[in-house]
Amino acid sequence: MRHIYVLNGDADGLCALQQLRLSEPGGEIELISGTKRETTLVAAAKASAGDRVTVLDMSFDSNRDAVERLLALGVHVRYFDHHYAGELPPHAGLDTHIDTSAAVCTSAIVDAHLQGAARAWAVVGAYGDNLDETAERLAELAEVPVVARAVLQRLGVALNYNAYGETQADLFFPPLELHARLIAYRDPLEFASKDAAFAKLWQGYQDDLARTDALNPVVSDESAAAYRLPDAAWARRVNGVFANRLARAYPERAHAVLLPKTSGALSVSVRAPLRRPAGAATLCRAYAGGGGREGAAGITDLPAAQAEAFVRHFMAHFKA
Repeated sequence: MRHIYVLNGDADGLCALQQLRLSEPGGEIELISGTKRETTLVAAAKASAGDRVTVLDMSFDSNRDAVERLLALGVHVRYFDHHYAGELPPHAGLDTHIDTSAAVCTSAIVDAHLQGAARAWAVVGAYGDNLDETAERLAELAEVPVVARAVLQRLGVALNYNAYGETQADLFFPPLELHARLIAYRDPLEFASKDAAFAKLWQGYQDDLARTDALNPVVSDESAAAYRLPDAAWARRVNGVFANRLARAYPERAHAVLLPKTSGALSVSVRAPLRRPAGAATLCRAYAGGGGREGAAGITDLPAAQAEAFVRHFMAHFKA
């Protein structure tokens, strides 16, 4: 039996995988991942009857056809996620662990499933997914000292930052290369202190984020603000963390960050107000290729001609 893991390449996906692999070592393993925006990767799983596919941090609804194909082949599918799922098909071969609550991430779901077996990595995943309160709760349960939590937060942010890019060429490390470095460490603090990848990512994160200081919103009011990033590799990398930074800085306001793609279309990151974390997925699902969770969602390919109309829709959607 082969075990295939399909995961989002961001902090939440990597930390969910880390917990499972530390708790389920051995066997024939195959890994499939990509950038943050590659969210339909289940179709890449070439499994046969008797194999097991575990999907981490990817919307079931976006991968529905691929999952149903695997189930029809006799593949056992295990699904951990916190994004919009839609109706789940009743099937003996499907094992779902899906919770779309605003304060939940996939790493936290895996942590509950494993009863805290590798909880420090769930803390990192939650910090990376901009769920600081969830991360603090998990850190308390794991008895992580307060001074150490700042390191885990930086690690989560750095891992998450690395996943953003139009292609893996934009990234400092392909996600599976990062996983190969992470898997040697049961303790994320040890990884942070011993592996040079963390220092490289944190420095890159700081350099890229500093470039956003000069950006102003294209439109804003007390309820929402929309930004447009330039067509540059640094902007593609910093896209998600910039949106998260705005969300934390202005918790009463919703944010949209539009980013040009080489295709001529735009990718869009949307953050609902942290004080009212709802409405992001509903907005983004109104557009082809849109989805996510109610607190944070996105659109993979927004036609450039629809950009102005989208911004108007976004501002109206979150109007107080």
